[in-house]
Amino acid sequence: MEGAPGERTNLSGVRHILLVLSGKGGVGKSTISTQLALALRHSGRRVGIMDVDLCGPSIPRMFRLQDSDVHQCDSGWVPVYVDQDKSISLMSIGFLLEKPDDAVVWRGPKKNALIKQFVADVAWGDLDFLIVDTPPGTSDEHISTVEALRPHKLLGAVLVTTPQAVSVGDVRRELTFCKKTGLRVLGIVENMSGFVCPHCSAVFLWTPNSARAWKKAETSSKTFPRALPSLPWLVLPSRSWMVRHSRAPEGSVELDLLAEPVAAPPATHGGGTGAVEAV
Repeated sequence: MEGAPGERTNLSGVRHILLVLSGKGGVGKSTISTQLALALRHSGRRVGIMDVDLCGPSIPRMFRLQDSDVHQCDSGWVPVYVDQDKSISLMSIGFLLEKPDDAVVWRGPKKNALIKQFVADVAWGDLDFLIVDTPPGTSDEHISTVEALRPHKLLGAVLVTTPQAVSVGDVRRELTFCKKTGLRVLGIVENMSGFVCPHCSAVFLWTPNSARAWKKAETSSKTFPRALPSLPWLVLPSRSWMVRHSRAPEGSVELDLLAEPVAAPPATHGGGTGAVEAV
């Protein structure tokens, strides 16, 4: 399904492809993918999200588009657009299921075939970034995704973890996967590293010793994690925090690939300090 050299494909208009990976489930890959897309759109970029988490697709729910359908065009599948400007486009198996609670009970070959179809047959158009939201682990889906995207403009990967030692150990295996597959690691996000108080904006760390765990992991300075505290408004309905993101005041805590590092406000009582930096 790959085009010949010089032949235009559905990914020819995509400038950069970014994978969001983690060795652990439930660390917030889909949330980080969504926030990255919103931050990039806020900076004037056109973004797409390819959801290859076939057994647990979360992207449709993140944007409150569970009831949307995928349509056909001459170039293949038309992605689902978040707004009328088509600044964010989405493709997920969640749009293809008859019922949102239907389980995808597929063996590896069928999963791999759909991932290749997402890569080859979705009419993404012109995008500045294509973000690929992946399932946890280092299995068939990840190998198929990397191999299918390698002929295209694969920028690298952002790894997501949480401060717990179990999650840190799993993301170390993901680093090994990236090394074996020649995938460039752009950075690591330590998600839910603390909590931003909605009243005083102080940052309270859940596990103050997480930095010690990362030193034991023998990670290089390039892959040392950037802390991202939990933001109270992230628990609001998806559409609400999408609007909140687009109207966020300058200096607020945001994850933005293109921004300068943003220091979180110092804690005023008992929790230490935290910082949110660009990946």
